[in-house]
Amino acid sequence: MIDIEKAKNVYAEYLKKYNPENGKIALKINHIYRVAEICKEIAIKKNFSEEDQKLAELIGLLHDIGRFEQVRIYNTFVDKISVNHGEMGVKVLFEDGLIEKFVETREYDNIIKTAILNHNKGIIDSDVSGKELEFCKIIRDADKTDICYILLTDSFENIYGKDDISDELISDEVFREFKEDLIIDYMKRETHADVLVSHIAYVFDFNNNYCLQRIKEYGYIEKLVDRANFKNEDTIKKINEIVRIANDFVDEKLKIEN
Repeated sequence: MIDIEKAKNVYAEYLKKYNPENGKIALKINHIYRVAEICKEIAIKKNFSEEDQKLAELIGLLHDIGRFEQVRIYNTFVDKISVNHGEMGVKVLFEDGLIEKFVETREYDNIIKTAILNHNKGIIDSDVSGKELEFCKIIRDADKTDICYILLTDSFENIYGKDDISDELISDEVFREFKEDLIIDYMKRETHADVLVSHIAYVFDFNNNYCLQRIKEYGYIEKLVDRANFKNEDTIKKINEIVRIANDFVDEKLKIEN
């Protein structure tokens, strides 16, 4: 049985190693608890058993545990220039043995490990199936939902490493990928504006209608673009097209599923 309150207490103890005055650390501490709650909400809406609801919440709690070492060592959230934080999380939990403090049984190890490894990938590994796939979809959706919240509430300095991105350009390749592929290769992002476009592209990857509906009702796309306040004429033209494509996709998906 999973004791979720015990797991939260173990996490609180683990986090004492890191400085909560560091903006990046504070951002991730708050993020993990919100994501855990969203995971639980999705599991409840999917009528999961009580144990699987706790498993979903636990995965939400653990999904970004690699971020804390990433920030301590590299002082960045950018995997491209530091380390894959999903892989770092698996190392901390399973190679260093920390998972045993969070949950006594080993029966969920493969599900937890697979979910963490896949939560930050462009797409879920093709060989993932069954129950592991279900939990991968839940953590990806919950993570993206809360990232949307962070993008509108936290400082751009913490998010992008730059206070003002209004003068940024959207690269032609990222613009093409958004329009044609509906997915962004993170390794091809060249500018902070490209990163923002990849965040808008989250809408193409949501698996649970519950999260997509939250994004639409909150007006996430429009608010994010307004906050960026782009000045370059070419960037404005591209972002307007991106917003139109994203909203059309969301409206069509919600209409079909409702």
